[in-house]
Amino acid sequence: MAVFHFELVSPDKLQFKGPAQSVLVPGSDGDFLVLRDHAAVMTALRPGVVAVEDEGGKTSRFFVRGGFADVNPGGLIVLAETAMPAEDVNAAHLDAEIKNAEEDLADAADDNKRIAQEKLDRLRELKEAMKL
Repeated sequence: MAVFHFELVSPDKLQFKGPAQSVLVPGSDGDFLVLRDHAAVMTALRPGVVAVEDEGGKTSRFFVRGGFADVNPGGLIVLAETAMPAEDVNAAHLDAEIKNAEEDLADAADDNKRIAQEKLDRLRELKEAMKL
């Protein structure tokens, strides 16, 4: 399968850099799969899991929260506010993320409540999906 360059960057660490066969990205409007020669797109991220199939066919998963994804002719770059290997995510971590999201919802102005509620709902879905 054809590969493309992929980088997953968080403020504290370069999580992944190298060739990828495919990357599943949790975009703000829904998940999308990036393959080689994907159309150019830039989108915000929502809390979720980035799944990377590397050149050898091994899949790695990373929990991300916030940030942007940029698909361009040079490949895909994901700049995440928070990113960590999925195996490092535990119930305590997600509970803390959910608590923060609940506080953000309580503090949100009326015009931002919908966005804060969607973020909270996505974190709860993620916790359930990961069976934590």
